[in-house]
Amino acid sequence: MAVFARNFSHDFDLTWGSDRVRILNNGELLTLSLDKDSGSAFQSNNEYLFGKISVQLKLVPGYSAGTVTSYYLTSQGSTWDEMDFEFLGNLSGDPYTVHTNVITEVKETQSNNSASGLTQQQTSTPIPSSGIPMSSYDWATKGGLIKTDWSKAPFTASFRNISAQACIWAYGSGAYPCNSNSWLAKQLDAPSLERLMWVQSIT
Repeated sequence: MAVFARNFSHDFDLTWGSDRVRILNNGELLTLSLDKDSGSAFQSNNEYLFGKISVQLKLVPGYSAGTVTSYYLTSQGSTWDEMDFEFLGNLSGDPYTVHTNVITEVKETQSNNSASGLTQQQTSTPIPSSGIPMSSYDWATKGGLIKTDWSKAPFTASFRNISAQACIWAYGSGAYPCNSNSWLAKQLDAPSLERLMWVQSIT
């Protein structure tokens, strides 16, 4: 498997709120906004069986209560596989809360305030990578005690440096198109493991 640098102009579709999406720097940066009328979203053109996908996110600065900035992978169908990272907005100066979810065939486990630098998932169902960063939920901040202040809209988050070291699903082949399993043997290096243990210690 090769590492593919992705371009937001060519490798992604805008699936929701396209008038609230900006693609800048020749496709290297994408911003999404949320206001009282709508949020926004994008989805990769490719679907993946397994791999490592990385992206840098800049969350909503300042007051972000009631907003949820997400990045997730999900399959399609009546039952689905899903992995996601949800950043729950907060009052100005307060830290974000991170929710991570792993769902397989509608069997869900959830871990709050935790994330690892490397996640692995292999599935027979192809998974597109998606981002729906700008949504508003009543439960997002302090269990719903603090609501979205729409006078501070639009709320904007940005994505850049997205890349995939992944097995791209070959449509119609009915077979696994990647015969290399080197990625599956990759482990966290010492600094990454130390960061993971620190996150676990504070949850």
